[in-house]
Amino acid sequence: MRIASVEDDKSQSELIQQILVSAGHECECFANGSTFLRALREQAFDLLVVDWQLPDTSGLEVVTWVRQNSGPNPPILFLTSRSMEEDIVAGLGAGADDYMIKPIRRAELVARVSALLRRTYPQAQQDSAVIRVGNYRLDPQARTVTCGENQAEISPREFDLALFLFRNLGRLVSREVMEQAVWGRAIGAGSRTLDTHISRLRIKLALRPENGVRLTSVYSHGYRFEAAGDGDKQEHQNTPDALGKPDL
Repeated sequence: MRIASVEDDKSQSELIQQILVSAGHECECFANGSTFLRALREQAFDLLVVDWQLPDTSGLEVVTWVRQNSGPNPPILFLTSRSMEEDIVAGLGAGADDYMIKPIRRAELVARVSALLRRTYPQAQQDSAVIRVGNYRLDPQARTVTCGENQAEISPREFDLALFLFRNLGRLVSREVMEQAVWGRAIGAGSRTLDTHISRLRIKLALRPENGVRLTSVYSHGYRFEAAGDGDKQEHQNTPDALGKPDL
């Protein structure tokens, strides 16, 4: 899972990251609230770990902003030295899902994060299964995509989009649904962000019938990603299947 840690103390930030990475998660660290909130507009996280005391704002304000703009997800764990009952009540009231008091205890942090993830994403274990379609193998845990023997070099956001497409094979999906799933929000009718990412995936993953898939744009609606039939593969049987190489 992708976790964001908002902690201004460098040693604490490094400790949190080390604990979460060793537990099998990805962890990106932010030293202040404003940097994190800017990143949240472009990145998706499965869980947030937020300190109360931040140099430019309070963790309480960060939690409030996230809940007002992102809804009930991602889950938020307050990690702070504040132990008064009224602070705990205020943190949970602002939208945090759990509250852990410093000093950081490794086993407790892993247990609380795991509990929040299980509660929020009950299908996570099933969703971590490797996906195989045509010549493709997509590993959600390793966050890798291979076509034949070639592993694609794609950005985290491009992987999130690829994962969404492969999990929705055969479905006609609207632009708004795709944007909400990958970016956590509707980007807007005038934006070309989704189309640009789709175009990059077509090239980097060689999304063509000879590799067993077809990605089609549906005018005024969205995209359909589906398995290609045998006739499609035969038609393109002389086309190279290496990632990122154009049709000849």
